[in-house]
Amino acid sequence: MFLYQPTSGYCYNSDSIFLYDFISMFKPKGKLLDVGCGVGIISLLLSRDFNIETSIIDKQEKMLDYAKHNYALNDLEVQSYLGDFTEWKTDEKFEYIISNPPFYDSRVQQSENTHLNIARYAHHLPIESFIAKVKKLLKPRGYFIFCYDAKQVDLLLHYLTSYGITVEMMQFVHSKIDRESKLVMIAARMGSKSMTQILPPFVVFDDKNVYREKAMKAFERANTNSIKGDF
Repeated sequence: MFLYQPTSGYCYNSDSIFLYDFISMFKPKGKLLDVGCGVGIISLLLSRDFNIETSIIDKQEKMLDYAKHNYALNDLEVQSYLGDFTEWKTDEKFEYIISNPPFYDSRVQQSENTHLNIARYAHHLPIESFIAKVKKLLKPRGYFIFCYDAKQVDLLLHYLTSYGITVEMMQFVHSKIDRESKLVMIAARMGSKSMTQILPPFVVFDDKNVYREKAMKAFERANTNSIKGDF
């Protein structure tokens, strides 16, 4: 799969590939919405691999243009929407809502690049407002699958439970086995009564800074070729 990314501003990273690999375990079908899609990397790969009807939304016109271009480049169909997800007016309901949302704490030093700032910092998509909107758009038994800052897992669990969305599966990502986790991947479901399954940690590198087998398999499965270019 080929896809374009901007020469400056936010570009996808390994988090998106690992989240794609995590979502793939659920073999998505039906209607899927990618919130804050960026250049479209996650839903592009899922649209390639699974029989889904894909919609994407982003508040940055530049990034949405890249995503639409990438879908066309790979002969994949998509419905695209420009705007703030929390304010989006739609009658659509989805079996799957996925996202690699902005989650950096706004109290840390922020990038002055507008595109990077919107893509990274949580105040552009506050977590409670995000989850409240997800609840309105998920079909009964629908899945909300996303990644977030592991240090804020308490807030995630609080708000998901408050809005009746049950965490069914959770996996913490560690750069190395002896490093604290900075990312958590969560699969939550409307109307579920399941207990939460905590998967073994996803450890990216071994002690020689070489990708471990699970990480390598995720990259191989994604099989992306990224091109930096402006249009």
